[in-house]
Amino acid sequence: MIWSLVKVIFFVALAIGLSFGLSYVLETPGGVRIAFGGQEISLAPIGFIIAILALLAMFWVLLKLSGLLVAVLRFVTGDETALKRYWGRNRERRGFDALAEGMIALAAGEGSTAVAKAAKAERLLNRPELTRLLNAQAAELSGNSSGALEHYKELLQDDRTRFVGVQGILKQKLAAGDSETALKLAEKAFALRPKHHGTLDTLFALQSDSADWAGARTTLSAKLHAKALPKDVARRRDAVLSLADAKVAHDAGDQAAARASALEANKLAPTLVPAAVLAARILIEEGAKRPATKILKAAWATAPHPDLATAFAALEPDEPAAARRKRFEQLAKVHPTHHETKMLLAELALTEEDFPTARRELGDLAEEMPTTRSLALMAAIERGSGADESVVRAFLAKALSANRGDQWVCTACGHAHADWAPTCYNCKAFDTLEWK
Repeated sequence: MIWSLVKVIFFVALAIGLSFGLSYVLETPGGVRIAFGGQEISLAPIGFIIAILALLAMFWVLLKLSGLLVAVLRFVTGDETALKRYWGRNRERRGFDALAEGMIALAAGEGSTAVAKAAKAERLLNRPELTRLLNAQAAELSGNSSGALEHYKELLQDDRTRFVGVQGILKQKLAAGDSETALKLAEKAFALRPKHHGTLDTLFALQSDSADWAGARTTLSAKLHAKALPKDVARRRDAVLSLADAKVAHDAGDQAAARASALEANKLAPTLVPAAVLAARILIEEGAKRPATKILKAAWATAPHPDLATAFAALEPDEPAAARRKRFEQLAKVHPTHHETKMLLAELALTEEDFPTARRELGDLAEEMPTTRSLALMAAIERGSGADESVVRAFLAKALSANRGDQWVCTACGHAHADWAPTCYNCKAFDTLEWK
């Protein structure tokens, strides 16, 4: 829009300038005399200007004729393509001009102009490797998806443009929500250019979204090799993929594969709570309680989590309440002031019906951090302590409308999840779930 306005202003200014210049010349008295070899020619100012223009036109014609004469002489002397090159030179120049104008229109968002210039460039140049991409993008900009798809398919015919064609079709399939076809196209693009960062990102996202964990690990390795990912990020993602593999193997009953993948995930990311929990669960099932305890303690030392406490309880499922409470002191002394520790100790005291201790361990948490869990614990403590039923009901009523407390929340879209998963169910982002 602004460029069009500039062109209009320039044209108006040029027209005004020419008008003033012409009127000035016509009103100027006198003339121009040219003397040469005893001959003298007198011209009015306007006549002199016309004569100059005519000489320039003749000079231009002579240049063209000389170029044609040279082309004819070359043809006569054996250069069979001389005339073809001469006549095609101007056509090529106009074609490249149209190509440049089409690219400018494309960048400016002028879809119809880009389509027209692309068609002209294709007609004049006969260079499909240059014009097909412009045609495809111009068609996309103008809303002609089917036309763009046809041009992208044409790009597949040339080795030089095949990758661009695959990328264009891939983008259209992603926009249409056809993830299955998009995945195949991303794999094809990866085969053509295994170090292309954009392709690696797209392929990894599609593989993780379709739970192709083995393929995603291969792509992750390629991303690291292509220096498209920092090593620490790659290590964390590798841990998440190993954990996802472990969960699949564990659900399928493949204990050996689940154990190897879970331990690998825990080794790569000791702070990844689901990895520590699954690794401990598998070790407990095999009777390896000591390494399971070591894994859970290390994870708890980083950040207390209820799933870690549940797994720690599973180490001795049939132990008496007093023994369990004593054993859990190993965890409690690591983060004694953490809200998770306070609620855990209060729950353990409740199992022994030690209500004064439960109240002391919970402290003011129900007031400072009124969540569903802390308020429910307070209601249980009040009921066990013999408080009036109205007091118990008041705490339960608050618990129903209170914040649910810490949850697995996607940092990309803010969606809360009941359980941890490698990808967000809502936005499909990979490894964005945090306990908060």
